[in-house]
Amino acid sequence: MTSASDSLDRLAQIGSLKHEPANQQEFDGLVRSGRVRLQDARLPALSPESRFDLAYNASHALALAALRHRGYRSDNRYIVFQCLPHTLGVGADLWRVLALCHDRRNRAEYEGDVDIDDQLVRDLVDATEKVLEALEALGPVESG
Repeated sequence: MTSASDSLDRLAQIGSLKHEPANQQEFDGLVRSGRVRLQDARLPALSPESRFDLAYNASHALALAALRHRGYRSDNRYIVFQCLPHTLGVGADLWRVLALCHDRRNRAEYEGDVDIDDQLVRDLVDATEKVLEALEALGPVESG
């Protein structure tokens, strides 16, 4: 059985991730950013598109915080989500929701194809809340 560290190390070896020492200040800033955006994504007065953007960016900030906590960085948004089973131990079902939302975000951003409804926003907010819960259980960043 492959450990989470082994999987992340392999991704670094092929260039999908970069080793970079974890930094508590950066971690805290990413978590704070994710929390604020997630809180705003819950506001029913906003359009589904706005709520989606906020929740998507919250999920990315939190997933990146998890990766940074482990001492890695990626320039690829999708990889950050795909690593969640290794960084936070969450199930593939959760990162699949985030991967779908990543695809929808890209289609909206780059093709103008906005395919977002209230159910997708609810699913994204729920997944992001689960990422935040798992992230909060990590504790402080280990310097090293």
